[in-house]
Amino acid sequence: MTRAALVLMILFPAVMSAQEKDPQPTKDQAAANSRLQPGDAPAKEDVSPAVAENTANPVMNWNVNAQTAQRSKPSKSVKDIKRPTIEGSMVGYVDNAIIGSQIRIRFDAAFNDQFPDRAEFFYAKCGCYRVLGTTPPPLSSAVDPNAPGPGPGVPTTLNYQQLYLQAEYAPISRFSVFTMVPVRWLQPQGFKAFTPFPNESGLSDVQAGFKFAALASSSHYLTFQLRAYFPSGDSRKGLGTNHYSIEPSLLYYQRLSSRWAVEGQLTYWHPIGGSAGVPVGNSEGYAGDIVNYGIGPSYRLINRESFRLSPVVELVGWKVLGGFETNPGPTTIDMGASEVGNINIVNLKIGARAAFGRHNSIYAGYGRALTSDDWYKDLFRMEYRYSF
Repeated sequence: MTRAALVLMILFPAVMSAQEKDPQPTKDQAAANSRLQPGDAPAKEDVSPAVAENTANPVMNWNVNAQTAQRSKPSKSVKDIKRPTIEGSMVGYVDNAIIGSQIRIRFDAAFNDQFPDRAEFFYAKCGCYRVLGTTPPPLSSAVDPNAPGPGPGVPTTLNYQQLYLQAEYAPISRFSVFTMVPVRWLQPQGFKAFTPFPNESGLSDVQAGFKFAALASSSHYLTFQLRAYFPSGDSRKGLGTNHYSIEPSLLYYQRLSSRWAVEGQLTYWHPIGGSAGVPVGNSEGYAGDIVNYGIGPSYRLINRESFRLSPVVELVGWKVLGGFETNPGPTTIDMGASEVGNINIVNLKIGARAAFGRHNSIYAGYGRALTSDDWYKDLFRMEYRYSF
């Protein structure tokens, strides 16, 4: 027993010396190090000069550990957390294909609209048809006591202004909902038949819809848009169409270079309901389907981070596929109604958009009818857009 104790006393210092020279920590030491909290010092055997310096500074040690943990986390795809980085639309008339949350305030001033009730696209069927029963044939056969438009006077031309308040909200990168509230002012000119009606103003037909981007990247968008029109305007005052309408559209945006971009749209406007045709028993209604198309290239003339200026030229057209229009004449007898199938209307729009930073932009432009058939001869537009 004494000999065994003596051997242990001799071997114990040697074992301890061997452990001190071993560069690898024991399993217990590794486990202890793995349980360290931010700011705790690791086991002595695992301390390097850099770690020793951090150990002396608990705040630095916490930052190192936090950075290491951050690097170890899997990173999310950029597409999962934000929409593609892309500049806003530069056009002023073609609908915007880019999905995003924004507020728009737009003001239009149009002049010389000769056929405001054409296909019930701008306002409802002329109220003159309500009193045609007092006139001799053939006009008396066109009488419609339910004609919802302004009257009984028939203006030879019409000037109007419209203020649009639009809000669009995009909860996700490829989808948005929007609504537009228009306010309208009318100034009828040059009455030739029946009693003139006065200038009118008020709420027009409210619009609402949604947009969905089938393709979305930092250089292009292909977007489906569905817009609905609600008969909220007083049709007897010329402020609305007195019927619902639905308007599906295909919108496209393509960035060609750091300065050039092109945008386009193809739209089909379809009235739901509408007034009776002429005569009332006609199988075709007064309202008609309309195809709308447009294309607009823009060039970034000034391209700074804080300010960008882009001139833009747009060609916008409509093809009226059916419906009727009232033809004003010098006298009541000369007045009449015509079918308007396959009428083509083309306008040239010239303007520029100035963008300030990433949120604000202003557009100013002028439009002119290129065809003999038109919605108006001249139109001026101003718009402010705030994107967020």
